[in-house]
Amino acid sequence: MSRTGNGIATGGIATGGTGRRFTGTGQPVSVRGGLYAGRVEPGDYTQRPSALGGGTVVWARAAADQPGSALVLPDGCMDLIWHDGLLLVAGPDSRAQAGAERPGDRWTGLRFAPGTGPAVLGVPAHELRDQRVPLDALWPGARVRRLTEYVAGAADRGAALEAVAASVGAVPDPLARAVAAALDAGRTVADVARAAHLSPRQLHRRSLDAFGYGPKTLARVLRLQRALASAYAGRALADVAVHAGYADQAHLSREVRALAGVPLTRLPRPTG
Repeated sequence: MSRTGNGIATGGIATGGTGRRFTGTGQPVSVRGGLYAGRVEPGDYTQRPSALGGGTVVWARAAADQPGSALVLPDGCMDLIWHDGLLLVAGPDSRAQAGAERPGDRWTGLRFAPGTGPAVLGVPAHELRDQRVPLDALWPGARVRRLTEYVAGAADRGAALEAVAASVGAVPDPLARAVAAALDAGRTVADVARAAHLSPRQLHRRSLDAFGYGPKTLARVLRLQRALASAYAGRALADVAVHAGYADQAHLSREVRALAGVPLTRLPRPTG
């Protein structure tokens, strides 16, 4: 997506730091605006806004003391991750992803807001949908080896990942960010396409490159994140449904189960 002058405000996406995260509790977890689910002990997870701006977030995570499984909820984001001596890329998820944790596991990541990751990583988002791949599958091996040594030796690996991303010199597409912001605000796909001066088919094609899936799926994922944030704030589920943009509570329940794999009532509340 590179078109501007599209009738959609092209400011940064007001996602509040949407993101995917892990717990060692075997429970789903999602992060948005500093809210996270799961019985995570203090210090296990931290995040901060990145100096790169544009909604990018630097995060760090340490596994629990006991082995366990984890569930990563879709959020529309892509991540550059340091884990176990490797640089990895997490593509945008269209559904919940299961994973395993070992005691002592640690992750540091750079989470790109929806639509901003492809410019840095140099690959259309749909090619990485629902995948985790080593960075050297995308970038030349010699370059990745140098970057791996650099991050491994850094005192602040989050800052090192920021430097890696900044070295690309990528300029995120303002239209992609604006489309994500409009959908996150609850605007319809048809309205967003008209405002962008695109046909629905053009918007779908460009969304595949920018977000990994079409605008309808992205709208569902962002609406899920709005619902989680609302539920974690303590609202009744009927109010959550209305606030997040669902037709009713039954619609909310179906969508949460479809995207998260479990009922909303089984998602643990944030601690602290």
